[in-house]
Amino acid sequence: MSYLQSTGEYFLMIKGVFGRMTKRSVLTNLVFKEIDDLIIGSLGIVSFISFFIGGVVAIQTALNLNNPLIPRTLIAFAARQSVILEFAPTFISIIMAGKVGSYITSSIGTMRVTQQIDALEVMGINSLNYLVLPKIIAMLTYPFVIAISMFLGIFGAYSAGVLGGFVSSQDFIRGLQEDFIAFHLVYAFVKTFLFALLLATIPSYHGYYMKGGALEVGQASTTSFVWTSVVIIITNYIVTQLLLS
Repeated sequence: MSYLQSTGEYFLMIKGVFGRMTKRSVLTNLVFKEIDDLIIGSLGIVSFISFFIGGVVAIQTALNLNNPLIPRTLIAFAARQSVILEFAPTFISIIMAGKVGSYITSSIGTMRVTQQIDALEVMGINSLNYLVLPKIIAMLTYPFVIAISMFLGIFGAYSAGVLGGFVSSQDFIRGLQEDFIAFHLVYAFVKTFLFALLLATIPSYHGYYMKGGALEVGQASTTSFVWTSVVIIITNYIVTQLLLS
């Protein structure tokens, strides 16, 4: 019953987000602040992880190509498929659930604990619109982060494969182009868009409706990360079944 209640509260929260709108100039400033905090602030860790995971995928693939009849172009093909289909959109989103999700939950939760949300309501401001909508709009730029992750993942695979002597530059580029299906990019960015909405709203829900003090803020952040990750994985499974099966 508590899960049904929480699900109901979550959808009521989303409805409330689009209720009484905040003044446009104020909302614009809030959106740019959230883009800086949530998107720009995450580029460093996303770039670092993407580059080295791409390299690891290339090295692991190369080390397992024991049959001389298997072309070395498979290294680039495997890296491309792994990065575009799953690593960049899904794995990075789970990492972002820890970084961005925890930040959103703790920031809104702290405002709840210190009664700043109550103060917004007393002033006649729709607190859900003021706090959550800028985060949703900011996260609509999240596909940009995933595009960078895809590029750096493949570049990391190229660097590890070529510099490590596992594959020539020509073979890598040939494998990168081999059997490329453009719809895979559409599939990846559809997932990314859905994950962006989840990353903005689920942590906001856990922060907005939390009860207690400073200790509960930390607990809410942990719960937020767990549930955001679970819903992302379930959504990934559903979208994969609908778009690729």
